[in-house]
Amino acid sequence: MMLTSYPVILACSSALFWGAQSRNLPLLQPRQFPDPQQKFYNGSGQNTSDPVSLKISTQGDGRNSTAPLLYGWMFEDINVWFMKRNPVSTLTIFKHSGDGGLYGELLVNRAFQGSAVTIGSLDGIPQNTIISSENPVEPFGPVLTGYRPIGDVRVSLDRLHPLSDALPTVMQIDILENATGEVGFLNEGWWGMNVEAGVAYNSSFYVLSNSPAESMNLTGFNVSLRSNLTSDVWASARIPVQNLFAFDYTQLSARLIPSVSAPNSNNTFAVTMNASEVAGTTFYFDLISLFGATYKNRTNGLRADLAQHIKDLNPAFLRFPGGNNLEGYSIAERWKWNETIGPLTERPGRPGTWEYYNTDGLGLLEYLEWTEDMEIERVLAVYAGYSLAINGAEGVSYPEEDMGEVLQSALDELEYCMGDLNTTYGALRAAHGHPEPFPIHYVEIGNEDFFSSTYNYRFPYMYNGLKAKYPNITYISTAYNENEDYNISIPAGNTWDLHHYEEPTFFLENFNFFDNWQESTGNENVTVFIGEYSVIQRDTPSGIVNFTDTYPAHIAYPQLLSAVAEAVYLIGAERNPNVVKMSSYAPSFQNFNWFNWTPDLLGFTADPRETVLTLSWYAQSLLARYRGSQTLPTENVRGGFNPLYWVATLDEGTNVVYFKVVNAGNATVPLTLEFDTEYKSVNVTILTNPDVNVFNYRSNATAVVP
Repeated sequence: MMLTSYPVILACSSALFWGAQSRNLPLLQPRQFPDPQQKFYNGSGQNTSDPVSLKISTQGDGRNSTAPLLYGWMFEDINVWFMKRNPVSTLTIFKHSGDGGLYGELLVNRAFQGSAVTIGSLDGIPQNTIISSENPVEPFGPVLTGYRPIGDVRVSLDRLHPLSDALPTVMQIDILENATGEVGFLNEGWWGMNVEAGVAYNSSFYVLSNSPAESMNLTGFNVSLRSNLTSDVWASARIPVQNLFAFDYTQLSARLIPSVSAPNSNNTFAVTMNASEVAGTTFYFDLISLFGATYKNRTNGLRADLAQHIKDLNPAFLRFPGGNNLEGYSIAERWKWNETIGPLTERPGRPGTWEYYNTDGLGLLEYLEWTEDMEIERVLAVYAGYSLAINGAEGVSYPEEDMGEVLQSALDELEYCMGDLNTTYGALRAAHGHPEPFPIHYVEIGNEDFFSSTYNYRFPYMYNGLKAKYPNITYISTAYNENEDYNISIPAGNTWDLHHYEEPTFFLENFNFFDNWQESTGNENVTVFIGEYSVIQRDTPSGIVNFTDTYPAHIAYPQLLSAVAEAVYLIGAERNPNVVKMSSYAPSFQNFNWFNWTPDLLGFTADPRETVLTLSWYAQSLLARYRGSQTLPTENVRGGFNPLYWVATLDEGTNVVYFKVVNAGNATVPLTLEFDTEYKSVNVTILTNPDVNVFNYRSNATAVVP
């Protein structure tokens, strides 16, 4: 094989081997690049065009089984993240990747559960605090954001007519006595909503009247999808009303199927009545919902187009629910799994760890069904007794003597996932519509607990308690040696969750990070889960990562240099399947309408036409898709690693060899591959561009594709 490229990620597959052959590929010319990345290209002696020749053995000994779960997906509705990675002590991330993103609900503020705040610093206060609030009286309190009145009505919030204990705030609609024409309200959606011809949009809401049905002339409600820019109505439906009670809520629903697609996502959902029927009356509304297409047509499911992009990446696992979102701003507001299950009327939501309220519509059962629908492994993170603090301090931990409460909650959660119908929580899962258990093979104990001073007692407490009940689960520690005050002794057979947000050169220089890692660190039979990684900034003279979004070296989108550096690091991981078992990029989603952390793997708006698959997404796609079941011995006949980095694997089921190579240098490198078996055909996929700084973005989402 003759390969030259700069910079490039290449994956090729050769099928049906039966004799010895060599292979040459077309020449790709080198390019010159601007100065900001000179450290990336010069710092490790990568400016070489020395030829490389490799012999790949498909017949002999020396193979190892690859890590079948190596490439996966980490999801967290992540938006505020307090860190102490550098002197910039606090950073804030806004994303709306769950509510307003992957979760299929199209309406904003559907149940008036809570609102957004801004966290920052004020003169005279030594630590961070809430400096402004969408609800000016009660931070995170309910608001009417997203709703507008239609016609002669007054819109307000009400707590005297709660829909449920979990949803105590509703919207009150007073129709004026002299009202005429159409009256009601509309919802603007999460920065609009996509309207597509032929798609069924399922709407529902709960309504209560303050007057007996017999005192009104109401015959029904009208629901519609409308343009916010023109008078166009894309779809409408009539909901007849016969019995509308004044003492209990009635749930009404309708399906809307547009005959034409809206030209943009600037659209609204409206609920209206005829004023001649309801003038002078009052109604209360809550849990006003609209779902379009969902993945696998799940009720209360995932937004179909975004979920499909996850599936297209070919992930082997899902890590959920996070992340800092698991920990919460306080112990009281942590992610409580038992408050994210059951009917939506029983889910109160919570102040999420990202400055806005979380509906918890995407709850534990929805995560489990997500893994079921994509046929991927589950990596369940359980709360481990540590929560963050708004002020940016260390946070708060459960005392050791009270850790039994935390352990019991985790045991109950696992019983909900895996218990049979004779168990309390297994029966509850069945009552929620899923009698079959969800096997759990991996449990992560907490999240980034190296930020706390207490994991040295919390981890063994949780590990021992969980292991006693579920001995066959692999447990993942979120700390090892990151905290200068202690090391965690991870029991053999279990895993360390390693996080790397770094500069490009770090990933290049740590290609061999996992070589002999177990032996050199004394972690015999301990494996590694690269739970979060990404190139977060360009190379700098200091090499110190600065997490503030305004830092000049910070990047908005993953660039080609990001993808190349990450691919080198991951190839190093793939070459060590006895050590590295899983990896996942983070953060995964970015809502372009509300964010303050970049880069991310995939960006989106309400309009699927504006979704951006980044170069890091494409790099992981190549690595995940072209991977065999056995690593193949590769002999360096000439040359070595740097600037080329490679790995070869064999899929025993299809008899296909996958060879992946990255050129991280700035020169053409001749590469010759010699196989000990003849091949029938070769397919090559390349990700490259003349500009190392190139990236995909909203106005040019396909600037670089394989």
